Amino acid sequence: MNRPAASCLDYRNANSLWGSVLVETLHRLGLREVVISPGSRSTPLTMAFARHEGLDAIPVLDERSAAFFALGLARQHQRPVALLCTSGTAGANYFPAIIEAQESGVPLLVLTADRPPELRECRSGQTIDQQKLFGGHVNFYHEFSVPQATLAMLRYLRQTTAHAWERTHWPFAGPVHLNAPFRDPLPPIADDTAGVLRHELDERKFFAALKPRHRQESRLTGAVRLGGRGLIVAGQVRTQNPAAYARTVGRLAARLGWPVLADALSPLRHHAHLVPNLVTTYDCIARSAALTKELQPDQVLCLHDWPTSKALRQWLQADDVAITFVRRDDRNPDALHSRTTLVRASVESLARVVRPGPKARGWLAGWLRTERRLARQLARELAASEGVFEGRVSALLPGLLPSGTPLFVANSMPVRDLEYFCPANRRGLVVHCNRGANGIDGTLSTALGVAHGNPQPAVLLTGDLALLHDTNGFMSAPHLKGSLTIVLINNNGGGIFQHLPVAQFEPPFEKFFATPQQADFKKLCAAYGGVTHVAVKSWAQLAKQIAKLPKRGVRVLEIRTDRKRDAAWRKALFAKLAG
Repeated sequence: MNRPAASCLDYRNANSLWGSVLVETLHRLGLREVVISPGSRSTPLTMAFARHEGLDAIPVLDERSAAFFALGLARQHQRPVALLCTSGTAGANYFPAIIEAQESGVPLLVLTADRPPELRECRSGQTIDQQKLFGGHVNFYHEFSVPQATLAMLRYLRQTTAHAWERTHWPFAGPVHLNAPFRDPLPPIADDTAGVLRHELDERKFFAALKPRHRQESRLTGAVRLGGRGLIVAGQVRTQNPAAYARTVGRLAARLGWPVLADALSPLRHHAHLVPNLVTTYDCIARSAALTKELQPDQVLCLHDWPTSKALRQWLQADDVAITFVRRDDRNPDALHSRTTLVRASVESLARVVRPGPKARGWLAGWLRTERRLARQLARELAASEGVFEGRVSALLPGLLPSGTPLFVANSMPVRDLEYFCPANRRGLVVHCNRGANGIDGTLSTALGVAHGNPQPAVLLTGDLALLHDTNGFMSAPHLKGSLTIVLINNNGGGIFQHLPVAQFEPPFEKFFATPQQADFKKLCAAYGGVTHVAVKSWAQLAKQIAKLPKRGVRVLEIRTDRKRDAAWRKALFAKLAG
């Protein structure tokens, strides 16, 4: 028998063999990272993952943090990451991250260990109903058989695992849930249940067909005709080659003679030299009755997703503009319920078949002229702002961060301020945000996942509530391979609520909506150990701290601001620019 010199499988008992077959299958398909939370029932899989030399097995105590850490890793590498926990409520703590992964199209392979069927529904400890625990929020669900050391059952395990892996990224990326019941003994205690297979199972042949599969790109065959007074609107997208993507969109915009309205979450805003028709002040334009009348489009080409700007979406929705929406997955992206044509393909594929119609005279020039005027005015207003205005951080960061910096931005005000105030730049920042469900859950843990193993130091831009919501993420700091600098905007509460109509109702606004907290972040950092804290008092100090990012560790740069004053200043600024 032609066998490798060293076995990749563990034949000590049926559970250890089962676990090692599952793990080796995943590794051969392309798995490189697994995030594991401690527990007893998951022992066979934990042992198999931990002993595999080709995997980075990362321990994270809190399952909620673990799931978001894995989400960040999958965002960074654009490939599936595995999650493993024990039975009971452990898996339920994955739910917020599972929802975000499903809504934002991030591939995760979730493994929950479980009691065998005979220990369910009988008050056995740490046992709940884990069947389809995540409901419709996963691409695929399967419960494995209880391990059996037979060739037939190991083949079933191999093929089912391979199918589950494929469903993490086909036909669209998202989470997959595998429930894995185990009987005792859970540790790899040697017995006579699996040893006989050592001489029957040809490992080379058994795993030979398992190879990483690259996603097949659908190609458009028919022409797509676009022309006249149009806009290209670009939302968040993850791409292996941001510069190449920017060149493609830049060339497409030039052929059509259309401006490109790019969210700060899009690579386009950070490769501005490759997109000459770029517009960043569209939120200001959308708030102006005069400008929306002057710059009203007849049609819109939306790439991947809508930008964060609510004002932009409301403008386009109110005028029922014809929309061509480009996405690769099979989901309905049309929250505006417009006259929408869906194109299920990549932007690169679309660009090859677009047939431009006649260009509208003066259309592009009018947009770019307005963009230059508003961008200059916005920069002047920010520079003249008195004291520390929190939105200015988003304006300054692109000019301070090293080229190519991974930047994770929290939801609520940080992502909006980045869209409002981040200028067009050529820094090539790689911007991430959990915009699937738009929640603040797992902000720190996701950022740590983006930073882990990343060759470049990463930065998190967050508010105080989003950071406090996930402080258990700091427990992963000792395991971080890399660097994360947290730029903390501490305005003592939920700044976004100051912009909502409910802010005028006091009470109960401050107590139940703004929810100010009294946390001392310096002491909080010290409590977790190894997390550096710096109180930033000026823009010059921020520039100095950001100019050279550390190569390892976690640090917090805390900038204290006035929530109510900043909200009033922001509203006044928007009104002035719209006028």
